[in-house]
Amino acid sequence: MSKRFPARIAAVFAFFVLLSPVRVYASELPDAIWMTVWQHNRDEAQARWIADAICYASSIYGVDPILITAVMESESGFNFAAISNKGAIGLMQLMPETAQMIGVDPYDPLSNILGGASHLRALLANYADMGEYAATYAVAAYNAGSNAVDTIGCPPYEETREYIVNVAEAYQRILSLCN
Repeated sequence: MSKRFPARIAAVFAFFVLLSPVRVYASELPDAIWMTVWQHNRDEAQARWIADAICYASSIYGVDPILITAVMESESGFNFAAISNKGAIGLMQLMPETAQMIGVDPYDPLSNILGGASHLRALLANYADMGEYAATYAVAAYNAGSNAVDTIGCPPYEETREYIVNVAEAYQRILSLCN
């Protein structure tokens, strides 16, 4: 797969490669995640539950909790009842086919978050050979589907390109809360 992403998208996502020098203490992550969730979902109990579930899913699947949070913010704005016009369900906006494939109930909030983290883990592993673009490809595939990314690289869909930038900007914003 030799297809590259447009310069603007690749530049925005370059921060994923640069994360290793950034020191984030584990004790800061839950607070940064909670603060991000709470900015969208002002129900304190729900915000704490979502932040805890993100950290739990991160520990189970080995996916960066900031990435899970950024994807969830971009997908549903931390809305338990979110359903897209295309049929994506819940906090992580799982398509019914994806939820069935990974064996989760998309209507159950914890199952939805675990399913989204599992799906992200699989996508990150699938595109690991893309080096510095691995996270970009994984995020694009989360939005547009692996078939589109495998076939044409960065899908030319405006929605997907905006999604990649939104996730990257959310990631950077959440990361900045840890410093």
